Amino acid sequence: MNFFERQARARRQSTRLVVLLSLAVIAIVAIVDAAVWWLLGPHVVALAWATALTAGTIALGSLYRIATLRGGGDRVARQLGGIPVAEDTRDLHLQRLRNVVEEMAIASGVPVPRIYVLEHEPGINAFAAGYTASDAVVAVTRGTLDRLNRDELQGVVAHEFSHILNGDMRLNVRLMGVLFGILMLGVAGRKVLVHGRHARISLFAALLGLAAVAIIVGSVGTLFARMIKAGVSRSREELADASAVQFTRQTAGLAGALKKIAGMTDGSRLQHRGAAEEVSHMLFGDGLGLRGLFATHPPLLQRIQALEPGFDAAQLTRLQVQWWQSPPDGLGEDAALGLLPAVQALPQAGGSMALDPRTVSAQVAQPHQDDYARAHALVSAIDGGLRAVALHRDSAMPLLLGLLLDDDAGVRGLQHEAIASRLGQASAIEADHLRQSHLRTLHPMLRLPLAALAFPVLRRQTRSTLAAFLDTVHAVVHVDDHVSLFEYCLGRLLNARVRDALAPARHVRFGRRRPGNVKHEFATLLAVVAQAGHPDDPAAARRAYLAGMQRVLPRDHLPYAPPIAGVQALDAVWAPLDALDPLAKQVMVEAITAAASHDGRIRVAESELLRTICGVLHCPLPAALEPAPERLLGAA
Repeated sequence: MNFFERQARARRQSTRLVVLLSLAVIAIVAIVDAAVWWLLGPHVVALAWATALTAGTIALGSLYRIATLRGGGDRVARQLGGIPVAEDTRDLHLQRLRNVVEEMAIASGVPVPRIYVLEHEPGINAFAAGYTASDAVVAVTRGTLDRLNRDELQGVVAHEFSHILNGDMRLNVRLMGVLFGILMLGVAGRKVLVHGRHARISLFAALLGLAAVAIIVGSVGTLFARMIKAGVSRSREELADASAVQFTRQTAGLAGALKKIAGMTDGSRLQHRGAAEEVSHMLFGDGLGLRGLFATHPPLLQRIQALEPGFDAAQLTRLQVQWWQSPPDGLGEDAALGLLPAVQALPQAGGSMALDPRTVSAQVAQPHQDDYARAHALVSAIDGGLRAVALHRDSAMPLLLGLLLDDDAGVRGLQHEAIASRLGQASAIEADHLRQSHLRTLHPMLRLPLAALAFPVLRRQTRSTLAAFLDTVHAVVHVDDHVSLFEYCLGRLLNARVRDALAPARHVRFGRRRPGNVKHEFATLLAVVAQAGHPDDPAAARRAYLAGMQRVLPRDHLPYAPPIAGVQALDAVWAPLDALDPLAKQVMVEAITAAASHDGRIRVAESELLRTICGVLHCPLPAALEPAPERLLGAA
């Protein structure tokens, strides 16, 4: 099952969630009506009021909780006591976690998420939360940092990244919201008991009856909520385990983490029981200890055996005895095993490669160990000082603007003025300094990964600052009559990432459009891609365009008409194409790859355009594309 099929599956699960919630609400309303009937008899007005109040309480509770979660993943992490991991941390455990998360984000083609640690949780657990990849957070417990070695930590983080990529996060957050409404009646009943004891005796007796009914109904709601979470969660956890293995290309890390959960006293249980109840369906391991019908995760032994079929309960017992006597030390195991990925050399800056459209579409949000190794190579190749600049709150924006500065001194002077008038002279001077000292000679393949590292710092800025920054980016890109391919790509990606992070609930959806409904948008997209690859050869560009159209609309005959606005013509296609059905997006990725690589090679600028298209349309593509076998080409 690939990314696009998983997205389609997630959309079906959203429909299933609505059905299950509706059945639960109907059952709760029926129980309340039955209680009213028993107390008052067949009183129509009373039954109508009971139905309205019960349904209204559930609806208002759900709407309230959904509204409180509009802040995205940060809100969920802080609710559980999460503490953000600083970009410049000196703690070895936190440095290792940040390195693993950053490399996986770059390997999978998503923005680097915010990282949190639940410092007061000794169990081994983790979760990813948010509406979109742009507002995602990854949180791990202190037990995860202390007990897991790098391979095991990588397996856990890869599991959480699969939830980010598969569309599970948005379903998890919505599930938190709608199930809160079901639990509202029980909460209301307990409040009545607490505050009603000071009332008159006769009134208290009436309130006691109402509270008892509310608590009973609330208990029924809790059972329904747990059943819904369990039904939605278990299969997704199995899929996330499989995706993590596919990502890391080894089972030992993930299996080792699961063994330590099963073998240690604290396991994966959370101390914060109230919050654990609400987020149990989004945790890496079971945070509550529920079993059977209410279990949100498959049994640990079953999960381990899916990774290592020969593992049995007797081996688990021996590990429990071993770790009871000497708890594992993750960093110590790293030192003993030498768990550091090898650094690979980057290809030539002017090189190109052949791509296979199906291979590229298979890479979307489905990274492998090779992608992780390439991401490690990219991050390792970024100068340490430059990386520190990207991770600093005050210098991240000048760095990103420095990437957009032109080599021509006249154009760069106009860009300097645009920055100074909006963000101040100091920002303009720093952007120009970074351009001259570091960015002008930066390997082209490092530009977008460097921007990805800066994004978590960027999203911590205030809304007004971000609005001014995006306005500055637009001005810098459009200061002259020529918008280069890279200028457009980075500007559009920054706009999309910031937009998603500022209002994640508004910009997330599963599309339903078919390719036949967006023919002209496809024609514009493929014409721009073809023209970018063959700027001086209209005949070759036309052949590339037709190769792409053959993939997506083989029966239609839309002539090649390169837009006068060039790459800027893409501004009109993003919204319609982002509304495509997930499986239609798969065909789209294959079509643009076929157009870009029609001449047998794809250059860095074209790969950045391909990655921009996928990023804006929420199809995360790894930072290093997989070349067609035996077809890597030399310098162009």
